[in-house]
Amino acid sequence: MCCAVHRNAQYSTVYNTSEKTFDKILIANRGEIACRVIKTCKKMGIKTVAVHSDVDSSAVHVKMADEAVCVGPAPTNKSYLNMDAIMDAIRATGAQAVHPGYGFLSENKEFAKRLAAEDVTFIGPDTHAIQAMGDKIESKLIAKAAQVNTIPGFDGVVKTAEEAVKIAQDIGYPVMIKASAGGGGKGMRISWNDEETREGFRFSSQEAASSFGDDRLLIEKYIDNPRHIEIQVLADKHGNALWLNERECSIQRRNQKVVEEAPSTFLDPTTRRAMGEQAVQLAKAVQYSSAGTVEFLVDSNRNFYFLEMNTRLQVEHPITECITGLDLVEQMIRVAKGYQLKHKQEDIPINGWAIESRVYAEDPYKSFGLPSIGRLSQYQEPINLSKVRVDSGIQEGSDISIYYDPMISKLVTYGATRAEALARMEDALDNYVIRGVTHNIPLLREIITHPRFISGDISTNFLPEVYPDGFKGHQLEADKRRELLASAAALYITTQLRSQKVLGSLRVPSSPIECNHWELCVELGEGHHSMEVTKSGNVYTVEVDGGKVEVSGQWNLASPLLPLTINGTDRMLQCLSRDASGRIVLQYLGTSFKLRVLSKLAAELNSYMPEKVPEDTSSILRSPMPGTVVAVSVKPGDTVAEGQEICVIEAMKMQNSLTAVRQAKVKNVHCKPGETVGEGDLLVELE
Repeated sequence: MCCAVHRNAQYSTVYNTSEKTFDKILIANRGEIACRVIKTCKKMGIKTVAVHSDVDSSAVHVKMADEAVCVGPAPTNKSYLNMDAIMDAIRATGAQAVHPGYGFLSENKEFAKRLAAEDVTFIGPDTHAIQAMGDKIESKLIAKAAQVNTIPGFDGVVKTAEEAVKIAQDIGYPVMIKASAGGGGKGMRISWNDEETREGFRFSSQEAASSFGDDRLLIEKYIDNPRHIEIQVLADKHGNALWLNERECSIQRRNQKVVEEAPSTFLDPTTRRAMGEQAVQLAKAVQYSSAGTVEFLVDSNRNFYFLEMNTRLQVEHPITECITGLDLVEQMIRVAKGYQLKHKQEDIPINGWAIESRVYAEDPYKSFGLPSIGRLSQYQEPINLSKVRVDSGIQEGSDISIYYDPMISKLVTYGATRAEALARMEDALDNYVIRGVTHNIPLLREIITHPRFISGDISTNFLPEVYPDGFKGHQLEADKRRELLASAAALYITTQLRSQKVLGSLRVPSSPIECNHWELCVELGEGHHSMEVTKSGNVYTVEVDGGKVEVSGQWNLASPLLPLTINGTDRMLQCLSRDASGRIVLQYLGTSFKLRVLSKLAAELNSYMPEKVPEDTSSILRSPMPGTVVAVSVKPGDTVAEGQEICVIEAMKMQNSLTAVRQAKVKNVHCKPGETVGEGDLLVELE
C-alpha cells in the first residue's frame, strides 16, 4: 500500500503468512476507506465482507469484497449506522472481526461493546479508550493529568446560549465552540463576540446532534493563526507504544482538512520528539491499543496544545505510510489479534516526503467547497505516473449523492524531497480526469503551487488569508494568457482540419483546405483577442497580444487529456467541451476557462448579436448546493435586513445559513423544513 519500499523501512508487500490473524473480517464502512482495508486484507490472505446501503449495491467496495450484505436504505442512520443490521450481517457471514474505517461507527463505544459481547474482535482500541478520548471534555482532563499541554478553556458541558456567552466572556475572545462528541470539523464554530457565540451555539449543537447523536458542547480559547499538526501513534496490548512522526494538516476549510503532508516543514527534531513523547504518554494513560492520532495546535513559537485524540484510522494515514514504510491497516489487524509491535521507536524513519490532496465533488468557488452531486461520466486516475497513489472507492459511472461524504479520492504523491513530491502532485492533478461533477482540483492545484505554501508559510487561516474575497481560480498573467489563447486557437484549427479530412470536399469548408494561415478572434471573459496563426507540420505559431507562441502536440481529439508543448514547456491541458460554434472549455493550470474561437469575419458579425441580460439575483435566493432544508426563518410579508438569516440548508451533515443580500420584503417562500433541494433551486423571492 505504500508509494515505495524504502531503505530501513520495515515494510513488505508480502505478508508473513506464518502469523495467523483472522479468517474473515467485516468492514463496517463504505467508499475509499472500505476499499483501502480490503486491499490489505487481500494481501494478508483474509476474506472480507462488505456492508452497503441499497444505493451502494454496485459500489466498488462491494465488488472488491468476497461477500456483501445490504444493511438498509440510503440514509446513514438506517444503514451504515444501523448497529442491529450490521450485527445481523456479522452473524450471517461468520466474520471474526470488524474494521470500522473512519467516521460512522469507528468511535462508537456501544458498537465496540456489542461486538465484544458476541466475541467478535473490534479492530481498534478498547471501549474505555474510545469513551475517554471520544468525549472532548473527559479527554482534556485525562491529557492534563498525563502532563500533556492543553488549551485554556471551560472543562464542562455548556447547556444554553447565554451560558456560552458568559463562559466565552470569562475565557476571552476569540473562542472555539465545539461538539463534545465531535470530529471531522463538524459541530465547530469560531466566535469573536457575544452574537457569534449565540449563533455558534445553535449551529454547533444542531450539527452535533445530526452527526453524532450528541448535542453537548464545550468552549475553549481559540488559538489564532495556529498550525494543525498531528502525531500518528501505534500501540499494542502489551504496553508498547510508538509515535510515527507527524502530519501537517493546516490547510483547511470549515475546520476540515484539504491538503496534508508528512513530515511538517515547521517542526524541528526537538519539538517533534516532545510532541511524539506527549502523544505516547496520552496513549499509555488510557491503555490505548491500535493506530490512533493525537492532534495538536501549534503556535508561531512552536508551543503546542492538545486538541483531541482520534481513536481510529485517519483519512490522511497514507502519507505516514509513505514516509515510514508501515502499512497501518496491517498493524491494526496484528494488534487486534494480540501480537506485539515489531518495531521500536528508533526503527521509525522519515524517508522522503509525501503530500495528500483530498479530491472532493465540490464547487471550490463557493465557500472554498460546497458539495456537488452527479454521475461520473468520465473518470481516469493518474496512477500511470511514478510514485502516485490514489485511494478511491468510485469508478466511471459512480454516483456522488447527497447521502454521503463528497470525497472522490485521496491523491497522494511521494518524493525524496518536498519539491519532488509537490512537482508530482502538480502533474497528478493535471492528469486527473473527472467529468460529470464539479470538483476541487482547481483549488488544490492553486494551493500546492502558491508561493506561501511552497515556502511552508501556512496556518489554519491560509485559505481566507490568501483568498480574502473567495477563491476565483487561476489568475492569468500575460504570458499564461497568451499560452491559453494560442492553445485554444490551435485546437480549433485542428478540429476544423480534421472535419474537412473526414467529411471530404462535399462539405463547405469553414476555411480553404490548402490554407496554412488563419486570422482568428478568441473571446476570453470580457476580452477579445485578434491573432494570426500559421501551421508547419504539427507546430502552430500564434501571434497574439504582441507576443509569439509556438504550440505543438499529437492532437488526439478523442482523448480527454491534451499533452502540448508550449514555447518549449510541456503542459497537460484538458478539453472539457467544444462545439461547432467555436465554444471551447479548457482546463489549464488546473482551472477551467471558457473561450470562443471565431474567424475574423464571424467575430465582426457576432458583434451585432444582442447580449443576454443577466438575472437579477438580489431579489431571489437560490440554493447554492444540493441538500435538505433544516429551517426556514421567514414568511411572506416579513421584512428582512441585509445579512439576516432566511433559511438553513444541511448538506453532508454540515449546516449552512443562507442570508439576505439586501433589506427587502419577503414575497414568496418556495421551500419548507424537511424538503430536499437541488443546486440552483428557488427558495425565496424578495420584493
